[in-house]
Amino acid sequence: MGSADSSNASPSLLRKSVLASLLLAGILGAVGLVWWRNETNSSAERANAPVETTTTVASSTTTSTTMAPTTTATAAPTTTLVTTTTASTTTTTLYDGWVDPTLVGVPYGDTVAGVLTFRGSPTRTFYGSGPIAETPSILWSFPESGSMCSLSTSGGETKTWCGSGWTGQPSVWEVGDDTWVAFGAYDRAIHVLDADSGEREFDDFVTGDIIKGSVTVDPDGFPIIYSGSRDNFFRALAWDRGDELVELWRLAATDVSPTKWNDDWDGAALVIDDYLFVGGENSRIHIVRLNRGYDADGFVTVDPEIVFDAAGWDDELIRAVGNNVSIENSVAISGNTIYFANSGGLVQGWDITDLAVGSEPERVFRYWVGDDVDATIVIDEGGFLYVGVEYERGLARAREVGQIIKLDPTAEDPLIWSVADRAHLNGGVWATAALHRDLVIVPTNGGRVLGIDRDSGEIRWTLNLSGPLWQSPVVVDDVLIQGDCTGQLRAFDVSDTTIKPPQIWSVDLGGCIESTPAVWNGTIYVGTRGGKFHAVG
Repeated sequence: MGSADSSNASPSLLRKSVLASLLLAGILGAVGLVWWRNETNSSAERANAPVETTTTVASSTTTSTTMAPTTTATAAPTTTLVTTTTASTTTTTLYDGWVDPTLVGVPYGDTVAGVLTFRGSPTRTFYGSGPIAETPSILWSFPESGSMCSLSTSGGETKTWCGSGWTGQPSVWEVGDDTWVAFGAYDRAIHVLDADSGEREFDDFVTGDIIKGSVTVDPDGFPIIYSGSRDNFFRALAWDRGDELVELWRLAATDVSPTKWNDDWDGAALVIDDYLFVGGENSRIHIVRLNRGYDADGFVTVDPEIVFDAAGWDDELIRAVGNNVSIENSVAISGNTIYFANSGGLVQGWDITDLAVGSEPERVFRYWVGDDVDATIVIDEGGFLYVGVEYERGLARAREVGQIIKLDPTAEDPLIWSVADRAHLNGGVWATAALHRDLVIVPTNGGRVLGIDRDSGEIRWTLNLSGPLWQSPVVVDDVLIQGDCTGQLRAFDVSDTTIKPPQIWSVDLGGCIESTPAVWNGTIYVGTRGGKFHAVG
């Protein structure tokens, strides 16, 4: 780091003034005043060769392949709506479950304002708030001098990694009168910055290896950041203890067994009603009761216990693809079901209806797509799943199913429609889809951004950019934000979903954009492989 880094090390003088209000918010969060229960309204191959893309609408008959593990589905847990009426008023309608399925495209609760986790909500469908500037520029870059870089070893090869990569989305949230932004980077550190100035709020928290995934900020007002690293650990860090982030707890990938493949943590956790949900590259799903609270001095505490963990694979999958079955995407939750997929291509849903009363989750949905699923599953208001699939193995099942698919997890034959993207190996999808009105917007590794009709699977329009496109698309106020690997961050007008969106502007960030931006009050926060993190507005 250059000398400019140390000059940014002074924490905000306003921090003490907000801790009392955060303590109150944390206590309210601890007793369960959380939105999803109570809300009422609401690099592989950098090729850019042309690819023929086709859409297939599934028939009513299931097609099987010899190597395809079986598909299972059960009816989704029932939704219970509770309404109480008095002589003079009608009270709010409460959702009696984990995550109200209708709350799509809205923030992660109302206790903390901001974009608090990857794709902003349990259904992974909230991208931030506007308005987006009409002629933006780079407001600040971090660090002011030098770059965020470190050495890391993958696949037996040690090399220098710089900046932030896939998925790398920051979290941005309001703290009193301030706004903070937090992210993990390839310099092995978690950074928390003032969102207006780019100056450090705390000393960097340095882990033992690079950080690829996205951080999660506690949605209930507890001063905690949750993040994994390639160093084997998933951590809970407190930010209420002066100038430093303090580790409260860490979960090792080897704390559970059996494991397969790796010890990295790419997925962003969800925290709901004091339970933390996260998948790991150890190929297991983990559910942790955090037992958050405060000590006698007013500092936040946790006393975590693993209440459930399970293999994300089964024998059928191992026979089909081998041991590369890590969970690299972020879990999504709708209703009483948690969804995720793994590198073996197994999309699955687990019923968590009675988790809080001691019942173990049960797998209620299983669908094999034939190849690696790093993209996070996105869930719409109807409970339908949108899944992006890579094309690396070239298996018959991947050719049969497709690379962009819509699934109904309650149906005997879940596949509703699919879009193919497999002109060559290392094709398909790494980015997580975005929902916008009647569209699902999906970038491909080859450099195309597809606007797909959510109902029919018809491709309405295509944008051709410089691939690979690993950044997940962001849509705020009818503006699509999409970065590419030349370092161009572009905005497109998607107010008319029936036409190819015209470009509004482009800003050169100077490095390949793999990380997903977060947008808050119109400012776009995003890192690049060029070693920098930027605010654009």
